[in-house]
Amino acid sequence: MGATATLSATGLAVEPGSEVTCTVVVRNTGELVDQFAVDVVGDAAGWAVAEPPSVNLVPQASAEVVVRFAPPRAAEVAAGPVHFGVRVTSREDPYGSVVEEGVVEVGSFTDLSAELVPSKVEAGRKGKYELAVDNVGNHPIGLRFTPGDPDDELDFKLDRTELVLAPGTAAFVELLVKPRDTFLRGQPQTRPFRVEVLPDVGNPLVADGTFVQRQLLPKWLLPALIALAALAAVLAALWFTVLQPAVKSAARDAATQQAGEVKEAVQRAEESAGQAKTDSAQAKGNSEAAMEAVGLDPGAPPGSQPTPNRPPAGQGGELTDFRVATDAAIVTDADVFADFTFTPPDDKKTLLITDIVLQNPRGDSGTIRVVRDSSGTRNTILEVGLANFRDSDRHYVQPLRFKPGEKIVLAVNCQNPEDKGNCTPSVSFSGRAE
Repeated sequence: MGATATLSATGLAVEPGSEVTCTVVVRNTGELVDQFAVDVVGDAAGWAVAEPPSVNLVPQASAEVVVRFAPPRAAEVAAGPVHFGVRVTSREDPYGSVVEEGVVEVGSFTDLSAELVPSKVEAGRKGKYELAVDNVGNHPIGLRFTPGDPDDELDFKLDRTELVLAPGTAAFVELLVKPRDTFLRGQPQTRPFRVEVLPDVGNPLVADGTFVQRQLLPKWLLPALIALAALAAVLAALWFTVLQPAVKSAARDAATQQAGEVKEAVQRAEESAGQAKTDSAQAKGNSEAAMEAVGLDPGAPPGSQPTPNRPPAGQGGELTDFRVATDAAIVTDADVFADFTFTPPDDKKTLLITDIVLQNPRGDSGTIRVVRDSSGTRNTILEVGLANFRDSDRHYVQPLRFKPGEKIVLAVNCQNPEDKGNCTPSVSFSGRAE
């Protein structure tokens, strides 16, 4: 008892998003009427199907089953040869089951995106940007970066000028922009620039940015200088018109005063001296009270006061940032989510997330969740409707803590219209690992 299976072709080729078929001839070599189940095993099992999935055969009879291979246009299906097996399982004689093997060659496709974050910076001397590049194709791509501005007024510095980006991943390249000439005062100058992303396969991309150059001097400095000059002029006028004549007049009057008036002036001076002594004693008491209020000893000799406590040093840890991109298929059930998982590269460090940037540039509809996955136990940290934002920044004073071994999962429920296509929101994370 048992079965035989014969493939019409053992070598196939298909482009992502399309399909290719072959047939398998199933023959009942047993002596009983039997039912044979046909399915696909191996790496292609997720996007292959047999039609019909089972056949009933009398002894020595045979039937054809069509096997369809339809790899999705997604980064998860890598370009290149994919081995598969067509398994024929006998209900009456499981030990008589057979597997026929073949290879389907999956074609490659390129899908890149690039943008500057932020796209606009205002500064006097330099601006800091980050070039985010996503590879949602199904093969690695070598990239080169060439920044430039049309008026040749800016200097650029990239932390790296080329890299190889694996499929389904994103890279962040730091960019420093500095104007070649600066100015102390004047109106802000807008200087556009762009970064060309040159892949080794496919068409180049362009990420546009703007640097708004401001004056070096603070805007409040000139009004402050004018106010100081006006105050100096008022004081000078007061001296020459009021104080100086009054001093001269008092000197003349004092020289012509009679003896009695001189004595009265001396008495008044003595009374004023007594009052000044009283005021001096009170000022000394106020000074000592102020020193005691801040923890200083009024009687301590100079140089012996205690040194103020210095603020504690900042928290340690290695700065980190990463971005998780998604490509979720459209579903009709609002409770069905597609998962996109980020596993920290160092499973021995705790990840502390202080900033989250949610991006929905295409205006997709649906829901996105940020989920903590701890050995299969999941809890939702953040849930946002995609229709409520295009770009959304969130800062956490108390960082989100992910212990070693925990994963960050983006769960997306895509409710786009059919003609709009898949949902492609992304989330950027930054913080530190310690």
